[in-house]
Amino acid sequence: MANKQIDMRKTKLIYKLYTSGTSKRGISQQLGISRVTVRKYIEFFKRYRFTAYEVEKMTLEELHNLFKDGQKRKSQRLLTLRQYFPYFDKEIRKTGVTRQLLWEEYYAKHPDGFKLSQFKYWYAECARRPRR
Repeated sequence: MANKQIDMRKTKLIYKLYTSGTSKRGISQQLGISRVTVRKYIEFFKRYRFTAYEVEKMTLEELHNLFKDGQKRKSQRLLTLRQYFPYFDKEIRKTGVTRQLLWEEYYAKHPDGFKLSQFKYWYAECARRPRR
């Protein structure tokens, strides 16, 4: 199943093997996980500058919460953006209103929000869904 989080024991093992010099391909073959997944978890640990020792000392629950927190930040930004969609739908029908102008208005209120390309992507996704 796509985007399913792997077992946290395997996550610890991925980083341990990587820091001991095993290649990403070797880790992938050894654990039966795709190379893309291996790379994703390694990049996650590198981004937060964790050492192999720190990762090894983390409990499985701490690791799970760490990945869960990373997902919440993304979804919170999307939830915030989606609150504006009914307003955007109404405004876009007016003469001279563009998605660029709507994004500028959104981004002025939420500077940590989505940039223009992601804004347009999510707005288009929302427009494709049938209204209830």
